[in-house]
Amino acid sequence: MARVKIKDVLKGGLIDQTINVKGWVRTFRNTSFIAMNDGSCIHNLQAVVNYETTDPEILRRITPGACISVTGKLVTSTGKGQSVEIVVSEIEIYGDAESDVSKPNVFPLQPKKHSLEYLREIAHLRFRTNVFGAVFRVRHTLAYAIHKFFNDKGFLYLNTPIITSSDAEGAGEMFRVTTLDAKNPPLTGNGEVDFKQDFFGKATNLTVSGQLEGELGAMAFSDVYTFGPTFRAENSNTARHLAEFWMIEPEMAFYDLKDNMALSEEMLKYVIKYALEHNADDIEFLSQRLKEEEQSKPQNERSELGLLKKLNFCLENEFAKITYTEAIDILRESNHNKKKKFQYIVEGWGTDLQSEHERYLVEKHFKKPVILTDYPKDIKSFYMRMNDDGKTVAAMDILFPGIGEIIGGSQREERLEKLENRMKEMHIPTEEMSWYLDTRRFGSCPHAGFGLGFERLVLFVTGMTNIRDVIPFPRTPNNCEF
Repeated sequence: MARVKIKDVLKGGLIDQTINVKGWVRTFRNTSFIAMNDGSCIHNLQAVVNYETTDPEILRRITPGACISVTGKLVTSTGKGQSVEIVVSEIEIYGDAESDVSKPNVFPLQPKKHSLEYLREIAHLRFRTNVFGAVFRVRHTLAYAIHKFFNDKGFLYLNTPIITSSDAEGAGEMFRVTTLDAKNPPLTGNGEVDFKQDFFGKATNLTVSGQLEGELGAMAFSDVYTFGPTFRAENSNTARHLAEFWMIEPEMAFYDLKDNMALSEEMLKYVIKYALEHNADDIEFLSQRLKEEEQSKPQNERSELGLLKKLNFCLENEFAKITYTEAIDILRESNHNKKKKFQYIVEGWGTDLQSEHERYLVEKHFKKPVILTDYPKDIKSFYMRMNDDGKTVAAMDILFPGIGEIIGGSQREERLEKLENRMKEMHIPTEEMSWYLDTRRFGSCPHAGFGLGFERLVLFVTGMTNIRDVIPFPRTPNNCEF
């Protein structure tokens, strides 16, 4: 008999039919009631077994974590908490899970609430919990919605390289890729590692961004986007940093900064709305979880917005648009700054804004998402278009409640001479980047793009607070499990 997924069983239409369902046992009560889940949705299906006619050895093996197949008639349930249940006529155990805590190799997910810290220690099993089931179904939906959004707009999906010889961000925090002998690498006459003898004939690293290659695609296809893994060798062991994460980076020919802002706002609203429509049960569950978590905090540390309210807050408001200079004036004159409530006091123009400043603008001052533009050139990357004032660049950051910056982007510098001058200012070797400069030599045009850290988006939509909880297999300092 063909298996039916639990989410399809719960849609209705199969009452009084004999069906087969497979999944993992969550609980087994009173030697009769099995709550089973197959990951297709947040809800369990109750299977009722007749303990008088079922082999006692089978009953003994129905434990939390065990994988089973049940066949039986689907009936309307009279019990609390479910609309239907399956009356079991056949049951098969596919895989056992030891539940006796006095024995070795006990299944670590027993029917009780586990802390997120504990679940990070057993991240290979945490998918089987309600919290992480919901998080990763939402993650899937957001990924699909991003592809759908760009596809429907006629963008070309471009796969940019994971191994690169260029540092797109200029920060230098990259993971080296090499086949040279780590203990005895070949050396040059100067005593330096001779990368000419390496696999690629030069020093190479894992990419921090697909943007520069994305620009090459935009100069031929007009509208492209990348969606791939990126890597930062930044030794930051915080709730906001990962060594491996995913980035969405569209690049659009013939776009200026205003076009860029409009597209990014439209995309964020589209994918949030899509998740709310297609993962309503998961988001409702995560919303209730967050509410319970907030209630355990002191009054002054609680968020003013619940998860659903926060998501709708972004859908229902047109994003406020202000310049960096205006933002500095607002922050400097705020009571928060004057009373030294910021950890980083805003002294004046040129300050690199911190998350606390960004959240203040969104949550306290404007009470809506904010797009900041026209940042000082000294705190932004070399490829951003210089404004006429010679001090600022045509950059933009989108700020969201609870998270701060969620998107960073800019109009790119399309003028060859200005781009070369900027690269020299920032000590970026123009000879090694000649391939990038060719896009300005041959048929250059105004163009723009932005980057969206996918995990940050998932963090925002799910209401989770640690970025390690929204990526399946987190890579962080001293942690590379699985």
